[in-house]
Amino acid sequence: MTTSPTAPAPTAAAVAAAAPVAPVTAAAPVAPVPTAPVAALMTESRRKLGMLLCLVTIVLAVLDTNIVSAATVPIVRDLDPVHGVDRLPWLVTAFALAATALLPLYGKLCDLYGAKRVLIGAVGTFLLGSALCGAAGSMEQLIAFRAVQGIGGGGLMSVTMVVMAQLRNPDEGGGGGGAGGIVAGGGMAVGPLIGALLAEHLNWRWIFYVNLPIGLLLLVGAATVLRLPAGSGRRGLDFLGATLAAASVTGLLLVTEWGGRTYGWTSPQLLGLGAATLLSFVLFLRRQATAPEPVLPLSLFRIPEIRIGFALQGLVGMGMMGAIMYVMLYLQVARGVAATSASLYLIPMAVGMTAIGLVVNRLEARGVSVRAILAAGAVCSATALLLLGLSGPGTSLWLVRAELLLLGVGLGQLIGHLISVVQLAAPAHQLGVATTGVRFFQTLGSALGAAVFGTVLARVFTANEPGVPLGAVGRLTGAAREHAVAGFVDAVDTVFLSAAGVMALALLLALRLRPAGAAERGGR
Repeated sequence: MTTSPTAPAPTAAAVAAAAPVAPVTAAAPVAPVPTAPVAALMTESRRKLGMLLCLVTIVLAVLDTNIVSAATVPIVRDLDPVHGVDRLPWLVTAFALAATALLPLYGKLCDLYGAKRVLIGAVGTFLLGSALCGAAGSMEQLIAFRAVQGIGGGGLMSVTMVVMAQLRNPDEGGGGGGAGGIVAGGGMAVGPLIGALLAEHLNWRWIFYVNLPIGLLLLVGAATVLRLPAGSGRRGLDFLGATLAAASVTGLLLVTEWGGRTYGWTSPQLLGLGAATLLSFVLFLRRQATAPEPVLPLSLFRIPEIRIGFALQGLVGMGMMGAIMYVMLYLQVARGVAATSASLYLIPMAVGMTAIGLVVNRLEARGVSVRAILAAGAVCSATALLLLGLSGPGTSLWLVRAELLLLGVGLGQLIGHLISVVQLAAPAHQLGVATTGVRFFQTLGSALGAAVFGTVLARVFTANEPGVPLGAVGRLTGAAREHAVAGFVDAVDTVFLSAAGVMALALLLALRLRPAGAAERGGR
């Protein structure tokens, strides 16, 4: 799969996930989510201010994940005009690798030492990385500092979701995931636009420096406002399990990043990396079954809501990868839309996510089941992807916008609500690992989607246009370009139809969730 040098497609990390659930089996009893202690520690006004701080933190996390893609040209021109383009994908990959590798560890740290401490540490590390990125003097330094930023960024979204779950009132339906998912969707859509504006009117370094005043306010607010339950206090953190988790996820992300581009899928390098990744994953599972304090307890998978929630989030991550990345490619390669203008097409999707989120929250308060909400979201997402799969070289761009609006309506019913499903079913002492587990499986789904959909695109295009590199389509002219564009659109349509099939599978899983009554929800 080839990406445009002016706006590299997001990698596996691209991109960021309430309702009552049924009782779990006796083999996995559920302790109440720790909301009562928060009610005793914090006033209602302080609790609402804490929720606002969490939403701002999510915006900061999502914006920084996507904002760099719009400033790649000035970054290359300033730091490395000769070889910078070849290293651009690592600006995204370094952040994604660091953020994802630490997800299981962040969840366990929340359970052991309290979410407030972990959140402050994550924000502080993120700010350090942002300051270093803004001062970078070379591409190598910028890539290394993006990894530092990613270490903190991995905790911004996941730990914030744990905090929101602890801040919720007992009579509220979700763990904060619904509102967080809506905000995350909006940030995902406008991130590239903000990055383009900052790079064009100020300097590319401001896409990192702008984090500093916002992050400092968040640090002060978290330290002074939040009053959360302390962790269990138990020691014996499973560093070996965390290391194996980081190794397996890093290997998977590198396989999807390098496969079919840097190395062939059957090359010795990729086969060796794949074997090492599989081995580390098997060792990770074995360690989780035997460790006294596992970073991702296998007992969570005995709870039906958590098991289905993890699987659903993986499929949603895969479907989103097949949507956002390839919509951008379609617009830039087939329709000649500039990178900055192409990012504006994500705004209808953000509008759809926000609007349906507000509606769904009210419907849920009136007793609409989580199964109905998630099923409707999967249907809307699958329909939107199916319609995108019928696009041609001359399809109206307004129709594309409408299809993205429908996709936003679908994703708005899935993102956040899946996190809440898992949080409401999780034992209180495992809230952190359950929440970060949702993000973990979304990342795995995105990585799998990148590999599968990238292979589908490359093979269909090669079958349609043998001998024509995918990256050369934009340089062709006349009849050759017209023919190549038609072959490219056919390949992208196949990706969209494949993603629609993934969301159809998500629908089948959503229908297996059992709704619970409002009274039971309040008792959790």
